[in-house]
Amino acid sequence: MCIKKLREYLDRHGVKYVSVSHSPAYSAQEVAASVHVSGRELAKVVMVTMHNQLAMVVLPASYHIDFQRLNQALHSKEMYLASEEEFVRRFPDCEPGAMPPFGNLYGMEVFVAQSLSEDSTITFNAGTHTDAISMAYTDFARLVEPRVISFTDRVRCGDERREPAPL
Repeated sequence: MCIKKLREYLDRHGVKYVSVSHSPAYSAQEVAASVHVSGRELAKVVMVTMHNQLAMVVLPASYHIDFQRLNQALHSKEMYLASEEEFVRRFPDCEPGAMPPFGNLYGMEVFVAQSLSEDSTITFNAGTHTDAISMAYTDFARLVEPRVISFTDRVRCGDERREPAPL
């Protein structure tokens, strides 16, 4: 969903948000730096295929997915990282890799890291590599109805917030 459509969707649902235009940024950490938020406050979208269906996994930019924990939490043995070729056609109005975490608008499940759900605000790509949106996490959760689970591994160097080690 391009930035205009995303704004219209949020406006229709009475969501307060801040839209930020920034210089082109292609990694989640670059976006975080461009919009002046920490890597743990910027939500990145990772596309996975589970049981032959695409799904969105949303986590802080500075975290990594622990696929073993994610598979255990979802009782899945058939999950893998989706290639760009597998998902790019599902998001015809977005630049590749800049999809907003609104899988509900694209007919797919959304799984959110527990740590991200504990923040009051969520910031994410808004369909381009030059636009981001910040909004209340509670509004995001109300609209998307993601499944919140703990599936991230330890954080990267320099980020002081930690999640539990893998089970």
